[in-house]
Amino acid sequence: MRITSPRKQRKSLYQDPLHRRYQRFSAPVAPKLKASHNTNSLPVRTGDTVRIMRGDRKGLEGKIIQVDRKNYRIFVEGVSREKIDGTTIPLPIHPSKVMIINLNLDDKWRREILKRKEISEKRKVTEEKSFEKTKPSSTQRKQKKQSRKEKPQ
Repeated sequence: MRITSPRKQRKSLYQDPLHRRYQRFSAPVAPKLKASHNTNSLPVRTGDTVRIMRGDRKGLEGKIIQVDRKNYRIFVEGVSREKIDGTTIPLPIHPSKVMIINLNLDDKWRREILKRKEISEKRKVTEEKSFEKTKPSSTQRKQKKQSRKEKPQ
């Protein structure tokens, strides 16, 4: 976020439109997917398989059955609680507390997003490598300083 004031951050958290809330729905990606798709996190969607990483239900896996953007919660298949009258209700989980194990790639737009992310990650890596090559080493800097000192004579 560009806003640094906690009050304004909180305000945007509660008043942002759905397309901005979507960006906050990111969850980390499992190491296997991280290697294959070249990305650290993705917004969760219905149909993704996730593993719960925090809380009482830690370690459970299941598919996302519902995404509630208004309250920033997801509902995972098999994670429910029984009420006093005997009915079961799904438990809401914050998306940052889960890890995506398997992606739902039925949507062509999501595949496009993954392609874009892969390309941008590859660019970052190549830029970092080229920056390291152009940056002079400490011995080269010392040699330049010594040559400068010797020139004024």
